[in-house]
Amino acid sequence: MVAFEVPEVDYTQYSNRQLAAIPLAVLAVALLVIVGWYVFTGAPVRLGMEFTGGTELRVQTSTPPSEIRTSFDVEPTITPVRTADNTYIVTFPPETENIAQQARNNLEPVQGQTEADMVKSVQGTSASFGQETQRLALLGIGLAFAGMSVLVFLMFRSFVPSIAVVISAFSDIVIPVALMNLLGIPLSLGTVAALLMLIGYSVDSDILLNNHILRRSGSFYESTHRAMRTGVTMTVTSLSAMAVMALVSYLFGIELLASIGVVLVLGLATDLMNTYMLNLSLLRWYKYEGVAR
Repeated sequence: MVAFEVPEVDYTQYSNRQLAAIPLAVLAVALLVIVGWYVFTGAPVRLGMEFTGGTELRVQTSTPPSEIRTSFDVEPTITPVRTADNTYIVTFPPETENIAQQARNNLEPVQGQTEADMVKSVQGTSASFGQETQRLALLGIGLAFAGMSVLVFLMFRSFVPSIAVVISAFSDIVIPVALMNLLGIPLSLGTVAALLMLIGYSVDSDILLNNHILRRSGSFYESTHRAMRTGVTMTVTSLSAMAVMALVSYLFGIELLASIGVVLVLGLATDLMNTYMLNLSLLRWYKYEGVAR
């Protein structure tokens, strides 16, 4: 059995500004990416079909992907299905009509298949329903974050430790969202669930660190290392499990689970940085230089 030993970091070598600089710089870059994405696309994140509306056609055809794109009245997005030969998921904008009939008329069936058998499934979402789903998803994330913030302030009843948890949780969501834009991962109901999970992971690790430093006996650095032994082990274990899930899902062509796994891996790695650099620097300032001294 492989043992995972969390090394003891000598935080005395680094000032609070040095510890906080990297997480804050990464957060600033992530915010710039999101703002830039909003300016150029009208949305802060790449939206999936659940939120924009549209029609998704699953088709099996011998027609090459380059010709599939020109076989319809509206240019679609084409995604090959890795687990089935000559099978594609073809996505169209909202309110596109007669998709299945156009596929049967313009695409070539594979050998031994008729035109009627080419279309495996058709799923559609209206633009109005997509906008309502988008609103509900954003409301859910906002309520979860607001509830988390209130709970943290009630637990610690002090501004600096509470704001440290809130800032870390905010960064743990913003950075993965920016990376989703750069990696081409759309915001779907599945990735919204992953972002909600990240709020829970972030609060868990941050509260663990705060409790050990502010409410347990021992020096600041002894308490920090005790918290890290539990927190880092917990986060790295979860990160490893999510990485395996993402890899297996990708190999088997389960795009939704692969996207969820990638978002969780990115968020958990971000949480390690924010908890043991940004949050820790704020707690050390609070204990030695702030109102707690």
